[in-house]
Amino acid sequence: MSISRRASNRLIVILAGLFVLVIVISAGLGRFFIAPQAVVRLFWLRLTGGIVPDELAQASLVLFRIRLPRLAGAALAGSALAASGAAYQGLFRNPLVSPDVLGVTAGAAFGAVLSLFWGLSPLMLILISFSFGLGTAMLVGFLAQKAGANTDSNLALVLAGIMVGSLVSSATSLIKLLADPNNVLPALTYWLMGGFSAVKEVSLFITGPIILAALLLLFALRWRINILTMGEEEARTLGGRVALSRTLVIIGATLATAATVALCGPVGWLGLVIPHFARMTAGSDYRLLLPVSILMGAAFLVVVDDFSRLLAASEIPIGILTSFVGVPVFLALIRRGGTK
Repeated sequence: MSISRRASNRLIVILAGLFVLVIVISAGLGRFFIAPQAVVRLFWLRLTGGIVPDELAQASLVLFRIRLPRLAGAALAGSALAASGAAYQGLFRNPLVSPDVLGVTAGAAFGAVLSLFWGLSPLMLILISFSFGLGTAMLVGFLAQKAGANTDSNLALVLAGIMVGSLVSSATSLIKLLADPNNVLPALTYWLMGGFSAVKEVSLFITGPIILAALLLLFALRWRINILTMGEEEARTLGGRVALSRTLVIIGATLATAATVALCGPVGWLGLVIPHFARMTAGSDYRLLLPVSILMGAAFLVVVDDFSRLLAASEIPIGILTSFVGVPVFLALIRRGGTK
């Protein structure tokens, strides 16, 4: 399915408008309710440098100190995971591929669990988690390169990712086994479920630029991903630099995934399901599919985080809700595809 340029622009504008609407509504939801018009007014005053009236002083504090960092974290994480999932699905030409295919999620989670086990600061947790995620991806690439002469390069990457991811997950389980069951283990278990309750301005300051840079890289490579979806032989025939393009796509998706896990913990299913919705809406052309995935992923995770905050008296981990939503939706997609 291909969409005209005019229809593509209209779709992007509609999705961007829906995303802004989701942000405005979500910013007002919570135990301290802020009306949408008050949210818009506070944003306008902040942008123009206006003085906040006394009746909106408390709302301004809640909005900009508590809710806005959380909303920004959810939007960044959703866009990063959706873009990474879409890029990997095109790179490996497999609709079942998700952002953790190379073991990055498992590696970053192990780094965070290790930091919590040692009692390190939240800042160190983010840095170590991100470093372990990148280190896992580099190890997978090294193992795949060693096996590349004897097997397909994409297959070697997937197999190496499965093996290393399984090994790192076992190491995470070992840390949980050794952790203090009263003080440390609950924190480890809760973090591994994912969530945005701990997202602060400092964590966004570290991970935000990395995610944005990774998204810009993937966006710049969207036409190269179109070529990679045709396979290595066809891509070379068209004059594409396959090795370089594949490496850059993996770097962008890996950076986005590792930074996201360091920011909020593992968030499952989003990077697998959202690209399918984007593909059903925008077609398979990555020039449109990638920005649509970014907007859909950002809006989706912000909405899910709203339910996480509001469904119960205590916050529900985001990973639980994405699984409850993702699994039935993906089964429906499989059934729909099988019927066709």
